[in-house]
Amino acid sequence: MKDKEEKQYYLAIDIGASSGRHILGWMENGKIRMEEIYRFQNGLEKRNGHLCWNLDRLFDEVVAGLRECKRLDRIPTSVGIDTWGVDFVLLDAQGNVLGSPVAYRDSRTKGMDDVVYQTIPEAELYSRSGIQKQIFNTIYQLTAIRETEPEILDRADRFLMIPEYLNYRLTGVAMNEYTNATTTQLVSAKTQDWDWELLDRLDIPRKLFGELHMPKTLVGPLSDRMAEAVGFQTSVVLPATHDTGSAVMAVPATDDESIYLSSGTWSLMGIERLIPDCTEKSRAHNFTNEGGYHYRYRYLKNIMGMWMMQSLRKEFKHAYTFEELYELAHIGRYFTSTVDVNDDSFLAPDSMIKAVQNYCERTGQEKPETECELLYCIYHSLADCYARTVAEIEEVTGKRHDTIHVVGGGCQDKFLNRMLAEETGKEVYAGPIEATAIGNLLAQMLRTKTFDDLMEARKVVAKSFDVKHVEV
Repeated sequence: MKDKEEKQYYLAIDIGASSGRHILGWMENGKIRMEEIYRFQNGLEKRNGHLCWNLDRLFDEVVAGLRECKRLDRIPTSVGIDTWGVDFVLLDAQGNVLGSPVAYRDSRTKGMDDVVYQTIPEAELYSRSGIQKQIFNTIYQLTAIRETEPEILDRADRFLMIPEYLNYRLTGVAMNEYTNATTTQLVSAKTQDWDWELLDRLDIPRKLFGELHMPKTLVGPLSDRMAEAVGFQTSVVLPATHDTGSAVMAVPATDDESIYLSSGTWSLMGIERLIPDCTEKSRAHNFTNEGGYHYRYRYLKNIMGMWMMQSLRKEFKHAYTFEELYELAHIGRYFTSTVDVNDDSFLAPDSMIKAVQNYCERTGQEKPETECELLYCIYHSLADCYARTVAEIEEVTGKRHDTIHVVGGGCQDKFLNRMLAEETGKEVYAGPIEATAIGNLLAQMLRTKTFDDLMEARKVVAKSFDVKHVEV
């Protein structure tokens, strides 16, 4: 084992919708080692009638975690930040945020799809971007600003997505990153650059958007002020700044034939492809072609995911352990009603229990009443959605896929993993848990040539972390 002074540390700052963490990574005896050194809470706040992110507090937490590196005397060679997709800020010429940092769960985009389609038909939009329609995509958020607050667009000088804005605060460098940019629905799948003609047609100023950079790119050193604030100097490097882009990098598959399920607040299920599929058949199945590392494509579906389960747990009167939740769900397996987990009513309901009950009622199904029935209804609905997605992947690609790799925090849900294996009939492997942070670290390590390529990095992931075969 090398002495601490000889280790080369890397820091992944992985921020999700409910929490964030700073995770140090390093190589030791041919394996990746990691340690979480700082964790903080995140969440939505109501401001001026909208659901917003508190970006000042988020940035303060980013800085607090960097200071923890100093306290522990583990100075990272580089730092990478990843977050969720689609959300952004607009800056004026002085670098100040214009308006409120409204979150994707806000209702301001309601009806904005119809506004966009008056300019560009939905089918043409998909053929250009390859991105599945979701009402919260950036294209609809920017349209909402243009329609309701056009003065903000008039004053705006720069568009930055959330991790890019945090990088800007750390370094003073405004830089757009490719994988996250593709979630905007404003990037051309053909040119892998901003779709400038589309921006013109939508009356969104070109000047807001900078050159797209790939994961591994150096953003810059900390600004002098930030280096003084945290107590050391380091480099900020772009990972795949969209958290799913990072998570997919860490999928421990040794071939291109495996299906992945990045399981967290959202479930992202798909395969990696080298060529996008922007056909009408692909659009009809609602698949998306999100950008990945080294211009790979994440051909996947966004599925509501563990958000529904997390919301249920908050409403239950008793704070059940996960094992108790699994037992309750097992008891409720007699319950047959299912819901469309991607229905808009589940995006940000005041009560998830009522949203599930109302859905069942309006679709003529029995309404879940007990905690057992509610849990099994959602588990069954998720597993059913996963199985249909697998079948659609195989139909669209014309290939059979025998293996599913479940990564991310949701891979710890033994009950859902078992249902996934039962519903699909596939070999299911669960792990690693911290896939997003691992993928973030891999991009930084690939920059320093710790690995020759992504395939080598994935092989190291497979032997470094616990990956379990799911028994049915």
